[in-house]
Parts: sequence; C-alpha cells; structure tokens
Amino acid sequence: MRFGDRVRELRKLHGLTQQQLAERLSVSLSYVSKVENERLNAGDYPSENFVHKLADALDTDQDELLLLTDRVPVAMLKRIRQRPEAFRAFAQLDDKSMDRVLKRIGKQQG
Repeated sequence: MRFGDRVRELRKLHGLTQQQLAERLSVSLSYVSKVENERLNAGDYPSENFVHKLADALDTDQDELLLLTDRVPVAMLKRIRQRPEAFRAFAQLDDKSMDRVLKRIGKQQG
C-alpha cells in the first residue's frame, strides 16, 4: 500500500474530511489532498515530524506510516544495525514462514 492511500483510508475510517484533517495538522487542504494523491514535489514530501503528527491525528502506528514513506523508524534502524543477519534472514522468509515466526513470538493472532 502507498502512503497516500493509507492516509486516505485512515482519514475515512475516522470519519474526517480532508479539511478537518488539514485543520488538525495546521496545513492546507491542498496539502492533504496532495499527500493522499501522491502528488507532492520532492521538497514537499512529508517530514518525519509531519508523519508523527499525522499518526497522532489519525490514531495510528507511527512506524507504519514512516515505513510507507521509505523511512526506517529509529528504534528499528538501531536493531537492524545491531543484528543485520537476523533481519536479512527474516526478510528472506516467505509469508507463510513469517506468519509462523510471528505467531510463535506472540506478535500475530492466529
């Protein structure tokens, strides 16, 4: 899923209009529209600070939104640097194997 699509989905889930979200974030309606439609210029792309504010306004996981902007959250990056081999091995698993690992460590319902 793309960042803008997820923002739109979350906004609608919370019953907010683009205008209401813009007001909560102290940005323009056109900026929210550009975010949702992935029509931002490189210099306009949401900052990490904006993504945190957006996650708070939409009551969602900041890490998920950061990852959708191709940023790695600081806590994850720290662990990746500490154990790159573990993350490399996990990334090479197929979905079924990942689900088994997550279930085993209690991070997924099943």
